[in-house]
Amino acid sequence: MAKELSSRINPAEYEKSIYKFWLDKKLFHADEYSKKPAYSIVIPPPNVTGSLHMGHALDETIQDILARFKRMKGYEVLWMPGTDHAGIATQNVVEKIIASEGKTRYDLGREAFIERVWQQKKESGGTIISQLKALGSSCDWDRERFTMDEGLSRAVREVFYTLYKEDLIYRSNYMVNWCARCHTALSDIEVEFTEKDDFLYHLKYPIENSSEYLEIATTRPETYLGDTAVAVHPDDERYKHLVGKNVILPLINRKIPVIADNFVETEFGTGCVKITPAHDQNDFAAGIRHNLEKIVCIDENNKICGNFYKEFEGMDILTARKAVIEKFKELDLVVKIEPLKHNVGCCYRCNSVIEPRVSMQWFVKTKPLAEKAIEAVKTGKIKLIPKQWENTFFEWMNNIRDWCISRQIWWGHRIPAWHCADCSHTTVAKTDPDKCENCGSINIHQDEDVLDTWFSSSLWPFSTMGYPEKTDLLKKFYPTSTLVTGFDILFFWVARMMMMGIKFMDDVPFKDVYLHALVRDEKGQKMSKSKGNVIDPLIMIDKYGADAFRFTLAIFAAQGRDIKMNVDRVEGYRNFINKIWNASRFILMNLGDEISKIDENNLESVDKWILMKLQHTAKKASKAIDAYSINEAANELYQFFWMTFCDWYLELIKDRMFKGSEKEKEYALATAANVLEKSLIALHPYIPFVTEHIFQTLTNKETIMFEEYPDNLNYNFEKEEKGIDKVIEAVSLIRNIRGEYNISPATQLEIYINTDDSDALKLFQAEMLLIMKMGKAKSIKFNEKAPENCAKSVGNGFEIMVSLEGTINVEEEIARLEKEKKAVLKDVNLYGGKLQNEGYLAKAPAKVIEKDKKTYEEAKARLDKINEALDGLKK
Repeated sequence: MAKELSSRINPAEYEKSIYKFWLDKKLFHADEYSKKPAYSIVIPPPNVTGSLHMGHALDETIQDILARFKRMKGYEVLWMPGTDHAGIATQNVVEKIIASEGKTRYDLGREAFIERVWQQKKESGGTIISQLKALGSSCDWDRERFTMDEGLSRAVREVFYTLYKEDLIYRSNYMVNWCARCHTALSDIEVEFTEKDDFLYHLKYPIENSSEYLEIATTRPETYLGDTAVAVHPDDERYKHLVGKNVILPLINRKIPVIADNFVETEFGTGCVKITPAHDQNDFAAGIRHNLEKIVCIDENNKICGNFYKEFEGMDILTARKAVIEKFKELDLVVKIEPLKHNVGCCYRCNSVIEPRVSMQWFVKTKPLAEKAIEAVKTGKIKLIPKQWENTFFEWMNNIRDWCISRQIWWGHRIPAWHCADCSHTTVAKTDPDKCENCGSINIHQDEDVLDTWFSSSLWPFSTMGYPEKTDLLKKFYPTSTLVTGFDILFFWVARMMMMGIKFMDDVPFKDVYLHALVRDEKGQKMSKSKGNVIDPLIMIDKYGADAFRFTLAIFAAQGRDIKMNVDRVEGYRNFINKIWNASRFILMNLGDEISKIDENNLESVDKWILMKLQHTAKKASKAIDAYSINEAANELYQFFWMTFCDWYLELIKDRMFKGSEKEKEYALATAANVLEKSLIALHPYIPFVTEHIFQTLTNKETIMFEEYPDNLNYNFEKEEKGIDKVIEAVSLIRNIRGEYNISPATQLEIYINTDDSDALKLFQAEMLLIMKMGKAKSIKFNEKAPENCAKSVGNGFEIMVSLEGTINVEEEIARLEKEKKAVLKDVNLYGGKLQNEGYLAKAPAKVIEKDKKTYEEAKARLDKINEALDGLKK
């Protein structure tokens, strides 16, 4: 061969050079004019200033597997890459940097601050892209996009303008989720709920001109400053006589009505609810229904405002809460205070507690857009995988609220709306206007807010391909074929892409949505820096190579199941990469100048057997990848290469290679090399670097990337396959006996095979030498009476007996087995007893019970084997 593999594998020696070769040859570039069928994926754009984490690594690995697989299946593949400007996250990063310099964004001013963010993007924006390349991502990097590049910004303006003109975007004073830390409104799905320890405060609200009072239970007593009513359920007999009367708010002496409303839950707290329309989502809706005043008592910095009670003015929320309770205690208006665990809304970016507040914001009317997205999923135009996500999707979409798309930050697409100071008209335009479209005044100013990051990313499947122009790229690759993303952004991003794609392209944005699970630590906990359980993908790649890391992620990526990741698993699959390397090196060392074609006339049974196994494996893997069963395909390929090809086939042909004639060696190596070549092709989507490197060395071809996936092999050697399977079964039983009785590997065994199956007998006789070699036997006798002291094992239609005479010390072996039996019996009795204890079964967690069952079954199976071995020895 022109090249050989080094004696030890070192991914660092070839991974970077191979990736550079792929880039230099533009092998990832998609041709929109190709006559091949199209297959396209858009990458979920990572934050431009971010770095690769385990979620990205899993996401990109799955996408790369699909992209490489489809290239081998004859598709023209576009994997569109890019990054997201990530408004809040990126602004937070830059604000922290300037804070370290003793400044705020307001010190810099809007224009200078935006310049600073662009500078940060220039300095760190390429980090995550280079990390994706280290992972092996075969994106079309010539087409890399950014959500704030010129083309995508134009698409954003076009979409905003169109929706506004169709009355699907409006501006209104409305209740929003407010983050005082990020100083912006958030949409509902940007609020993450966290369980927190809190208190439920039971307070007295006195009835006007009466000795009665209503007992209010609240977690937020400080908001009583903005109360404008108290609500009870209309059917609650306890309070019917009070509806229509007034209560007097303590300290501030505001008179507010007692109203009846169905939203009150009679069973929660006291059945009386204070209504603060300016600071609670439900209260805001109730305020609209009952025409209540919206009194703001907490400002945008989460400070008490409004001149209600001078002592509270300017306090932060928690300080005010304590102060209010103290004043209520002084007036003997506190009934009780109870500890409470409840879910509190927090900002998804900074984890600050969210404060609902009324604010002037921009909204998208989502109901009309959601209806068509729901229909697309119901009719199967869009498939959610796993299918179980459909119910969650329908529930959320059917109850969708208008989408708040304005953010009070500076980094992002500034809202293309200009307000007139003279006539108060708002002009929305595709290009910056110089005067008011209503009155012609030049005294106009652009809206200060920017668009929600998810607004621009919702256009990603078509904006990246040239929209609003009708490009050839859109014509070829839209709608995209598959979207791969985490289930946690099904509503952040996926649902919004559906709505926008159907609206503006009159077609779904993708056909399949594969929602993968999360990568957690080995205990199943979410990875976080605070817990110290984060595994850095780049460290894994540097230490074990990208292929081992990718394969680990893939083989554990079962649909709907979180991946429990630890370093040992990556190291384990590094051993698999080593196995591929060593097996390839073994074949290359013995191969001539080129791989001979397989001559079916000169194949032996084992050759036909391995070709059939290859054929089955490739077809199963192909089918599994198409069904997004990424882990199943990985496992099929792993089992075939390591166990079937290396552990069995290469061992089975060694006599022909080293003791046979030149022709026998040539035929054996031809089969081995051809199977190796096809195996590398089948494995390439999972482990692209090592397969490319070995393939080029083995074949002298330029690249493996466009080789035909070997799922269309058409061998017809079923008889030989079944025969060698039976031979392997026999050898495995012999090896099991050797292991069970601690027989030395050097001991040559006397074997007896009995069978009533004439075909099996002929097979075993024909393959006797093979069985003797693999089973390390000095003799095999068929259908003869075996001597005393034999170990027996039963196969499918035959039995194997191994004479123990002279192979072991029977008394010592009996003593060893009896000792092991005692230890195993302890487990059988312990776990068997637990599983029969009804009290234990009622209290123990399901996972613990399942683990106990597994331990019991394993111990019981081991006990049966020990008893069987002892029976054989004591005869």
